Parts: sequence; C-alpha cells; structure tokens
Amino acid sequence: MSEGRDGTRWTSPLRIRRGPGWEEQRPTWREAKPALIADALKRASARPSGNWFVVGASRDVGPGRPYGRTVAGVEVVLWRSRSGELRAGPGACPHLGAPLRDSRVVCGTLVCHWHGLALDGGPSGGWEPYPVHDDGVLVWVRLDRAGGEEPLERPVVPVRPASGAGVDAVFTAVGRCEPEDVVANRLDPWHGSWFHPYSFVDLRVVGTPAGEGEDAFAVDVSFRVAGRLVVPVRAEFTAPEPRTVVMHITEGEGATSVVETHATPLTPEGAAAPRTAVVEAVVAASDRRGFALARATAPLLRPLVRRAAGRLWRDDLAYAERRWALRGTGRFPG
Repeated sequence: MSEGRDGTRWTSPLRIRRGPGWEEQRPTWREAKPALIADALKRASARPSGNWFVVGASRDVGPGRPYGRTVAGVEVVLWRSRSGELRAGPGACPHLGAPLRDSRVVCGTLVCHWHGLALDGGPSGGWEPYPVHDDGVLVWVRLDRAGGEEPLERPVVPVRPASGAGVDAVFTAVGRCEPEDVVANRLDPWHGSWFHPYSFVDLRVVGTPAGEGEDAFAVDVSFRVAGRLVVPVRAEFTAPEPRTVVMHITEGEGATSVVETHATPLTPEGAAAPRTAVVEAVVAASDRRGFALARATAPLLRPLVRRAAGRLWRDDLAYAERRWALRGTGRFPG
C-alpha cells in the first residue's frame, strides 16, 4: 500500500489465493440444476430481439473496404459512407450476383468488382438496404425475414461503461451448434472453476434468478492472473435478449466492466448442420489513476484480451457443440 499525491492510499487489486486445488473444489453439479438453466434460457428466448443480429466489431468495418458475413443464411455486406455512416444490404450484386464483400468502396460508394455497378446504400435495381446500427463497439443488422419478430427501431444494446471510459476488444469464433447452446453455456456459471481453472478459481454462485423481476445469476469469483495471484470480483450474468448474455462486474476491481456474449446464427433456422458465430465484446473500465495508460495502449492490449477469450471459447464451444449433439439424440438432460 502506498499514498498518492492527493493523499489517497493505493491498494493492489491482486490477492494471493490459498484455497484448495482443482480436485479439492466443492462439487457444483447439485446446484447446476438443468431445470434452472433451462428456465433462464426459456425466459431469454421469449424476450424481443427486434430481428437484430450482431455482425462484428465496429472497427472491422473501416473506410475503403466492405465487410461481409452470412447471417441466418442471408448474405450481408456492410461498408461506410464518405462521412463514416454505416451502410448494409444483400451481399449479392443485383446485376449478376457477384460477392459484394470482395468489391471496393470508392468515396463511400460500394463498387462491384465484376462490372462496376455502384451502390450508394439506397435501393437500386431490386437491391434493398437493411437497417443497421453501430453502437460504437459492435455493428448490428436487422433481418426481419430471418428474425420473424416484430421489428424494433434499435437493437437491445447492453448497458456499458460511459463512452470513452473503457477499453474494448472483440473476439469472434464459430462453432457447430445453435445460438441457444452458446447462451445456455453462459447461463451455467457453475462450470467456471471446474472447466476453466486457468482463468477462474473460488467461484461461488451467490444468487440465482427468482423470476422476471430478478433475473440474474450473481457470482463471486477470482480471475487468475498468474500462479496464486488472483483478482476477486462479484459479477452478474443476465440475458437481455435471446442471443445475448452479459456479465457485469458489480463489485471489486473493474466494477461497471462488461463482457457481452452474442450468438449470431450463420445458417438458417433448422439447418441440419448449424453454425453459430460467437461475438464477444469485452469493455473494461476502472477508476484507478493508472487506467488512463491502459486506454492509451488499447491497441496493444486488444490482442491480449482476444487471446484470453480465445482460450476460454476453445473449451466453451466444445461445451456448446456437445450440448447441440446431445439435443439431437434426445438424450440431453435439460
């Protein structure tokens, strides 16, 4: 502990863990009731999405080049106008079907690389734009036919730290499963210390959903930094819409930080071999004096955050894929 220039005392966020080893942990399988997880998943599935799907990171859609992805079996292309506004629409050129994701953006206009047809983002020859939203971290597209719900003007964007106050990083991976399998993974916090001992220790679920009015899983957990050094926090997991689960850090180091897990279907609903993209946004914030340095070095930190997320999702996608496979046999316990 040391004293700063303003007289406040500095305390380290790190703690030394002296708890039991992995094999000596208290089993959590009795608490991780399949019906409790299934009920939380059912409530999430009933919430409106307004037909909005997360496509990727805002910074991935840069000037001068289009960005393409297939969402729910629909080929989508996105780009930015000359002023930086987001544009989106079908990914096939209305002329002869060229893949517009491989074309070029010239002065804010998307120009097809097959025959030079130019699209400024408005309707053209049967090509109709899609509603799109840039929340500053992620870009969303609204696909009413694929979503099948009552449209919403804006997507359900989770509450985040104030704009400019955090450091954000976005990780994307793809698995052989459906969105509900990804969401179910995140609505099972009990697996954290057992399945991810390299990241989480001493995890204890201290609150479970009591219904619509109180629909969060509260968790006390320590994030492992190195060896026995950990950072203890309290976090809450909620599902604000069918394809999103948000972890808010409510107490401890980095309070107000969030980790958003968005599950975007790549294949049409009911596909025999479904594929789902996990788009995970980490928005970290801190009131510590030194956090300004973290914001200044964000480009260097983002690859580290993505690497840590990638390690977790290597395992969690295996979890989600296994769940999907079991559902296909009718033997899934939920």
